[in-house]
Amino acid sequence: MSPAKSISLRRLLSTAISVAALGMTLQSSPSFASSAGPSTAITVSAAAAVAAPQDESIRPFHVSIPEEALTDLRRRLAETRWPDREKVSDASQGVQLDRLEPLVRYWGTDYDWRKGEARLNAVPQFITTIDGLDIQFIHIRSKHKGAMPLLMTHGWPGSPFELLKTVGPLTDPTAHGGKAEDAFDLIMPTYPGYGFSGKPNEAWDPARVARAWDVLMKRLGYKNYVSQGGDWGAIISQVLAVQAPEGLLGIHTNMPGTVPPGVLKLVRAKQPAPDSYSPEEKIAYAGLETFYGKGFGYAEMMNTRPQTLGYGLSDSPVGLAAFLYEKIATWTDSGGNPESVLTRDEILDNITLYWLTNTGTSSSRSYWDAAQGPGGPFNAIEISKVPVAVTVFPGEIYRAPRSWGEKSFKKLIYWNEVDKGGHFAAWEQPELFAAEIRAAFRPLREKK
Repeated sequence: MSPAKSISLRRLLSTAISVAALGMTLQSSPSFASSAGPSTAITVSAAAAVAAPQDESIRPFHVSIPEEALTDLRRRLAETRWPDREKVSDASQGVQLDRLEPLVRYWGTDYDWRKGEARLNAVPQFITTIDGLDIQFIHIRSKHKGAMPLLMTHGWPGSPFELLKTVGPLTDPTAHGGKAEDAFDLIMPTYPGYGFSGKPNEAWDPARVARAWDVLMKRLGYKNYVSQGGDWGAIISQVLAVQAPEGLLGIHTNMPGTVPPGVLKLVRAKQPAPDSYSPEEKIAYAGLETFYGKGFGYAEMMNTRPQTLGYGLSDSPVGLAAFLYEKIATWTDSGGNPESVLTRDEILDNITLYWLTNTGTSSSRSYWDAAQGPGGPFNAIEISKVPVAVTVFPGEIYRAPRSWGEKSFKKLIYWNEVDKGGHFAAWEQPELFAAEIRAAFRPLREKK
């Protein structure tokens, strides 16, 4: 066999499309090969994909989707059988036909996946095996000395694409209005069951993911680091802070878990906010009412029947797009028009990644895994040992009030409310988001 060994990603790709047809390989990246071993293509066969637990190698990763997979996608889009139009004049029944049809038409004719693929390949990507599962990740070292290692985790229905626009501002702050001492090294792992990470065949709940992320950081040689995230990233960062592994200096979240148990009971019982609540608490309560009353159906499906849901997500690109786009539209700070804050290409890069990796089902199972334990996405979680920083974006699902945050986070080092941005803050407002991250972690730098 030649030095450039070629192997398929059976473990990572659709079982509905043969490995031979897709032909995706993990190829070496010469620019970064020195940090990850010999410059050889590393193949993950069906057997080799589940590496031995003691295998701690870090292998270069390169995305190269075969044209056959893109041709198949365009064919499926062209053959879409559309439903009849919604019976309301707004989005209360879901994504409106007049909004989705033009997006799909563009997807099937003018959208270019190769540009999105190039954006991924423009940053150093790697894969390593942790706890028996392949974890794909982006790792960018800042050119500035003393850069702080920052672990950033994406969420659902997102992917590493939602974080890419922060790479420049965070790793090279002097080029984006910051100071050299504000620089970060970035480590962006892909959540298990998403993108090019492995698809678990057993439960990977947030506690297990958090432990794996700490292993990753230590494997990369970082003795100290900070963690950040929204959505799943917020949950993983908060769970990490509860676990408090040695070397975790602090966390930042833009979707903090602060909601007291009594509040959720009132919301679930459809009771009005108590008169004793402050104006900020009433705003948070209203957001929770909307989410649990009108927007929680997607989560109930993934919490309870991800496999049933997955048949449609795996077979129909339009079905997948509608499922993801609906939340992108609802959760961006865009008044329901996400194309006003994201480009069509940005939205489709994210959706297409889910399609090409056939991870609609496996990503849905992450909800099932989490639902087997207690708690919920916004439930108050007490963090007593690790410093916590919070930024509240106005378009977030619920706008956490500081009064609740102070009860949950015993070492609250930063709290700020900004004037724009939503659930996908890093994607929607990367410069503002980066400025918040710099400010949030500055107190931890000053302690050194």
